[in-house]
This record gives sequence, structure tokens and C-alpha cells, in this order.
Amino acid sequence: MPGEYQYPFELRHLAYFREVARQLHFRKAAETLAVAQPALSRSVAQLEAALGVDLLNRTRRKVELTPVGRAFLERIEPLLRGLAAVPADIQALAGGQAGQVRVAFTGLAMATVLPGILREFNRRYPGIRVELNESPTSAQLNSLKTGEIACGFFHPDAATTPGLATRLLLQENNGVLLPADHPQARAKRLRLRDLAGTAFVMFPRAHNPGFYDRVLAAFRAAGVAPRIADEVWPRANAIGLVRAGLGATFMTPSEAKQLPGEVVFRPLDGPTPESRLVLGWRKEASPDPALGAFLVVAGSAG
Repeated sequence: MPGEYQYPFELRHLAYFREVARQLHFRKAAETLAVAQPALSRSVAQLEAALGVDLLNRTRRKVELTPVGRAFLERIEPLLRGLAAVPADIQALAGGQAGQVRVAFTGLAMATVLPGILREFNRRYPGIRVELNESPTSAQLNSLKTGEIACGFFHPDAATTPGLATRLLLQENNGVLLPADHPQARAKRLRLRDLAGTAFVMFPRAHNPGFYDRVLAAFRAAGVAPRIADEVWPRANAIGLVRAGLGATFMTPSEAKQLPGEVVFRPLDGPTPESRLVLGWRKEASPDPALGAFLVVAGSAG
């Protein structure tokens, strides 16, 4: 057997010593452990011989821990407690009651479906930790392929994504978010041609080429040349620039339910880009139990 797996003592030696150290009495410790007292004494002596130190001071009247014995007890306590917890921990992991799920999301997901999913998941599975990371669609697709994340809320270019299973959570036509003092802000509904002179705040095309191209296609269909003033990410930055009066941006009706006073949301008639939000994960025969639990909750909320 390789040297790294060779120990000069057995697990029972540690357990026997801990009980003697707790009670400082060999007879009482032997009764608690349901072993014969001579066998207990031999085991503790074997442990001391294996370590080459005295762990206990023994007299006819009492048993005391040596300073080394006290230090040794402090070392093995967390080890023995951890080993005792292993069966329950493993059963919880296998049953999807414990573990960790790494989840990526876009601003649209956090502004719409994700908070409710997280609330319900935490209620059902308080033992599973969710690690969240905001990232654009392109980064999520790469992270899913490499296994860096378990699942992601992103915006696909097509109905299917090779190698991934997806679930559609949101599909809406975009409206437009305007500064409250914009000349067109008083209108109840708008068309893109009404915004021909308005600067728009977008995001880098590489983050989500499909949606970016749908925006340009909507402008072309409306006979308007888009005036893109800036490209920023994450999503909150675009909303912040609109609040500052530096342009307009696209937004879904679901995302626009709660807005600050400096901006207004207006639906668009005619050509308008569509947003699709999906939950995606790698196709696997046996998904991680914690991920499986998250997918169940997300499916019931979506």
C-alpha cells in the first residue's frame, strides 16, 4: 500500500483515546464504549507507542491529559466529528438536500423571473448554496461548455443550443425606456420611426449577437437608421444612462414594472426586437442532484 495510506494507528484508537480524555476514567470510558477495560487500556497504550509520546498521566487515583495529549485531542476532535457527519452529508447530497449550484444570469433574468425562483428554492432547499454570477449570454455559453457553471439564464440566438437543454421562461417584444423629459415621453405608444433622432444605449454585440441583430433589423424594417450613442454592460448601466438623460434603451414590459421617476417605459408598435430568456444547462444522463432540484423549482416558477 502506498505510504500516504499507511497510518501507525487505527480509527478505533482515536475514538478510544477521545472517550478516555473526555471522562478521565478508564472504567467509565470502557462502559460507554461497551468494550473491556483491559482492551481499552491496551489500545490507548498502542496509540501512545505509535506516536512516541505520552498522552495521559496515570496514577492509582486519577487520569490526566498531558499537554501533548490535550493538543492531540484538539487535533482529532474535528476529524472525528467530520467523519461522523459524512454519512448524513452524503445522503443529503445524493438526495438533493445539500450542495452547491453555480448559476449565471443576465440583467433581464434578475429583473423578472430569477428573484422568485431563488426565493422558492431557498425555502425548499435551505441546505443548498446558490452561487450567482451576472454575465452576458456569450460568456454563459462558454462557461456551460467548460462546466464552470451548472446552469444559466441567457438569451439564445436560435430555438435550440447544441449540447444544451433549455427551458423558455420569457418571450416578449421590447418597448423603449426614455428619460421622463424626452419629447416623446407623453405618448402612450410609440413606433421606432418616432425615435429617429433619439440616441440609443446598447450593449456590445459580442455579448448577445442575436438580440443585437434583431434590434438592427427592427430599425431597418421601420426605415430608420439607428443612432447608437454608447454600448455598455451590465444592463443596469444602460438604465443608469437613460436616467441621466443620455439616451434611450430597449426593455421588455416585464422588466419595466418597477422604474425610477426619471424614466418612462413606452410600448412599441410596428417593428420591434423580441427578447427570449431561457434557462439552459448541459445535457447529462445523471445531472447533479443539487442542479436537478434547482431545475425543478425553476420549471415550476417559469
